[in-house]
Amino acid sequence: MIDIVQQYLPHDARVETTIPFLSLIRSSHPTALTRGVLKPSCCIILQGHKRLHLADTVLDYGPGEYLAVSLDLAAAGQIVNATPDHPYLLLNLALDPQEIAAIVLEAQIAIDTQQPVRGAYIGRTDAELQETLYKLVRLLQAPSAEAAFLAVGLKREIIYRLLTGADGRQLYQNIVLDQQDRGISKAIAWLKDHYDQPVKVEDLAQATNMSVSSLHHRFKAVTTMGPMQYQKQLRLQQARTLLLNGDMDATTAAYRVGYESASQFSREYRRLFGAPPMQDMKKLRPASGDVPP
Repeated sequence: MIDIVQQYLPHDARVETTIPFLSLIRSSHPTALTRGVLKPSCCIILQGHKRLHLADTVLDYGPGEYLAVSLDLAAAGQIVNATPDHPYLLLNLALDPQEIAAIVLEAQIAIDTQQPVRGAYIGRTDAELQETLYKLVRLLQAPSAEAAFLAVGLKREIIYRLLTGADGRQLYQNIVLDQQDRGISKAIAWLKDHYDQPVKVEDLAQATNMSVSSLHHRFKAVTTMGPMQYQKQLRLQQARTLLLNGDMDATTAAYRVGYESASQFSREYRRLFGAPPMQDMKKLRPASGDVPP
């Protein structure tokens, strides 16, 4: 797989492939810690090492290991081991929660608990999963129409291998609970739609048909942070994107994402990203070609 990926991606970059749900990342050097929102996906490291921060939780993973994410999560990550001779190489498979739920039902995978679990975890590939991933990567050498068609069945097999593996419950548990209208993805979606508006926990609980105490418990169990902290990170990350993409000043960005005080915005921005807004921009813009986490 390493040989095929390096032929397909000879230079440092993140690229979409001819397989609709598969992207590749290559980096020949470690990267600085960058923040963003993880999407439902399975990220398999072929070479190198990565470190991920979820609130106060740190996850490290390397060759043969994968990060599985079942819902949108605010996180920070960095490549910690990569060299020109042995670059960091990663397969990123976008996952559809509806597809996962369908496979759980079709394969009659038993649900052994009704408690929420963290929405991201590290697992290790076994021989069966590696063989299926190898078949998928080989399609990068096939004509694009053939690759797109044959990849559909392989993706279902990969999801099945993940679900029936040692850590499978951590992937399907929250998704299945969401299907039963008891998950927290509704709360996350609601916060994303209203990140720039004042939000009360009571309103969020009502919008998602949960009690305040249940919302707090379930939200923190899955995302490792409370709902208001999650909204704050969404605001700050959106402000950072606005600053990077245009000529907007920090005060305008602060008000655009829902802050009423520019000084509070600056303090919280510095606490999250390690530098005031414009100083952070000076660091980021020269490094805009770096591979994202």
